[in-house]
Amino acid sequence: MLPKTLCFLTLACTIVSITICSAQNASELKGQLALQGIPALIQGDSGYTAASQPYNLRYTVEPIAIAYPTTSEQISTVVIVGASQKLNVVARSGGHSYIANGLGGTNGSLVVDLSQMKNITVNPVTGHAMIEPGNRLGDVALALNDAGRGLPHGRCTYVGIGGHSGFGGWGFASRMWGMTLDNIISATVVLSNGSIVTASEGSNPELYWAIRGSSASFGIVSSLEFRTHPVPSSATAYNFTWQMDIPTASAAFSAFQSWALNGSSVPPEFGGEIKFLKGQAYGQVELSFFGNYFGPDAKFNETIAPFFERLPTPDFANVTQGTWIEALAAIAVGNLNTSTHLDSNDTFYAKSLMAPEDVPLTNESMTTLVTYLAEVGFNSSDFWHVEVELYGGSRSVINQVGLNNTAFAHRNALFTFQPYASSPNLLPPYPKNGFSFVDGMVESLISGMPNDWQWSAYPNYVDDRLPDWRRRYYGAHYDRLRVLKAELDPTDMFRFPTSIEE
Repeated sequence: MLPKTLCFLTLACTIVSITICSAQNASELKGQLALQGIPALIQGDSGYTAASQPYNLRYTVEPIAIAYPTTSEQISTVVIVGASQKLNVVARSGGHSYIANGLGGTNGSLVVDLSQMKNITVNPVTGHAMIEPGNRLGDVALALNDAGRGLPHGRCTYVGIGGHSGFGGWGFASRMWGMTLDNIISATVVLSNGSIVTASEGSNPELYWAIRGSSASFGIVSSLEFRTHPVPSSATAYNFTWQMDIPTASAAFSAFQSWALNGSSVPPEFGGEIKFLKGQAYGQVELSFFGNYFGPDAKFNETIAPFFERLPTPDFANVTQGTWIEALAAIAVGNLNTSTHLDSNDTFYAKSLMAPEDVPLTNESMTTLVTYLAEVGFNSSDFWHVEVELYGGSRSVINQVGLNNTAFAHRNALFTFQPYASSPNLLPPYPKNGFSFVDGMVESLISGMPNDWQWSAYPNYVDDRLPDWRRRYYGAHYDRLRVLKAELDPTDMFRFPTSIEE
């Protein structure tokens, strides 16, 4: 239950709502927000088309308005205005949702765009960082590095910290420091009644549990307090690639799994993945192995040796050793300073599969996937890849967190697969056979596993074509999330295609 002090906040919201009850359309909605000093865009405004464009151009979504608050209090006002019109309200941090959830996923949502909320402060004593959700991952990395601190997070620099930390947040430092959400100490959250609350272990602990794994269904997070870490004294960025036929690539895949399962081989400071791409000829794939290592420089070759002794000589190799921030920049997708270039778009379909550590992949499963990619994948005109991200191993911090400590329901993954295919020119329309092609990647992997294999899916690689998404994304936590949803958002204001249903 929420503390009784929220009643006073609710009363204050009621007073505000008296001034907005007449707002019944987009123009009046914009006017009501303007009266509170909150700019907004609606259809017909200059800038609306660009602002409503999703990252994945496979979608076309038309929000009723896109509001740009700068404080928690302004977010509260937007929420109250939205409630007065019975609108669904959604938060957008970086806007990189694969299915346009940050725009509501369907037409008519009131979007709370958090891009103007970019403060980052680091406490020099505790090392804790207060980060507003308008920040992108690259800018977070730079700001924290200036204070000698770091967070585990992904390498795509334009992704917003809000959604990234709200549903997971895997990166090459995660086996060492956990997921991004594992480092959240507290958050300021605006609830559906406009109340502004703190979520932490000591304040609204059930909400604190929920925002670390399913954040956007319960409120709009206006700031996050993170536990940060001293940056390592040295860091390595590495990238190796091979052209391989089916038997060689299948054996390499098997060697990667064996190495990952060998607890003595892979220290928590090691982060990486293998990645399959289209080969140069039918029956071949390109295999890439890349990531970051945050241990002593001299230990890097020793660490990868048990894996590499089972591989042919790479066709390409690049190993860069330097500082923490240099290693992040070397492996990043995009500039760390996101103000230097505009964000990009794509037209794609992606899925995910989290493979449990206690039931490793069979040789049949790995070979079937590689064969599918080398044959069906070679004949595809799409740009595609399958990333196989290393989560587990006996020394991984990710899997040392208790399953019920957060709403993130995946503490037994060895790998997370991300099959991904873009349209041939990265622009609409998306080819119909692209869906079956990507679905086939997952089906080929599953086909070689036992019928009762308990694979799951990663919420940040969200797929609105996944029929049993509630179980795959949230597992046994879904029922607990539904109970809290009914309590905190009884009118289902914060809804989108894969939100928790009350």
